[in-house]
Amino acid sequence: MSGHLVASYDADLKELKQRILTMGGLVEKMISDAIKSLVERDTELAEQVIARDHEVNSHEVAIDERCLELLALRQPTGRDLRFITLAMKIVTDLERVGDKCANMSKRARQLNQEPPLKPYIDIPRMAIQVEVMIKEALDAFVQGDDQLAVKVCKDDQLVDELNEQVQRELYTYMIEDPSTISRAMRLTYISKSLERIADHATNIAEMVIFMVKGKDIRHTLA
Repeated sequence: MSGHLVASYDADLKELKQRILTMGGLVEKMISDAIKSLVERDTELAEQVIARDHEVNSHEVAIDERCLELLALRQPTGRDLRFITLAMKIVTDLERVGDKCANMSKRARQLNQEPPLKPYIDIPRMAIQVEVMIKEALDAFVQGDDQLAVKVCKDDQLVDELNEQVQRELYTYMIEDPSTISRAMRLTYISKSLERIADHATNIAEMVIFMVKGKDIRHTLA
């Protein structure tokens, strides 16, 4: 491959990385705003998050198309091939995170019409953690940093523990006062959605390890 073609190919890969980071940045903001709309009872912000899901979907389609173009035109091998094919899987995870954010905002919109059930402490903590996990998983992807990816996988446990704590507390509310059931169920959904977003971050991190090491470590981390 000539120097010109190598430079052009490198530019293509750099552009692809930037597109993924842009999509990831949008998703990270959606996580933050979805929870902010709940905590601050900001229904207008919830509506904005819901509307932003369409933008995430557009990013997914555009990145998929670009990946297919690169596979056809560049015929990559080795690590570059893994990078491009995994990019297509990663944007699917990001699109699903966007869906979760939109659905959390729909629950927030409903909750904002009723009296608050309780002060929100653990759910915002979960949101901060999953937002960091998404960011670090994407950083690991574009930098080829398998150690950062391993950290993301291990951090998933903290989110699981917070989710279990929130679920127990909400079940107690429902048992002691049936009038809280509808509100508690919506909060249960939000907590579970955050736990699922952490799983998507872990999926991305596991793919990074495969890209860097050529080793599939799914279901093997303690």
